[in-house]
Amino acid sequence: MKKFTGKVVETKMAKTAKVAVSRLKVHPLYQKRLKIKKVYHVHDELGVKIGDEVKFQGCRPMSKTKKWQIVEIIGKSNQKSPKEKEKVEKNKNLKEKKA
Repeated sequence: MKKFTGKVVETKMAKTAKVAVSRLKVHPLYQKRLKIKKVYHVHDELGVKIGDEVKFQGCRPMSKTKKWQIVEIIGKSNQKSPKEKEKVEKNKNLKEKKA
């Protein structure tokens, strides 16, 4: 079973995350190193956020494009989700109005 590690790029879909995996590929003739990035649709039961570093592996097909499942979260991101940012902004606006 294949296992990859990558960075979460998008979490807009329900129980699905887009994970980007980058690798170095050497050109056969010119020996130049190329950075190749591929994006996978991954089943997300753990509730990852954008920027998290995750490990995922192959599983049975869950949908047309989802054939991968997140095994563990390796590194958490320090970024807040858009919903959390909205809550912080609303709280700031309320405090300004009271003052």
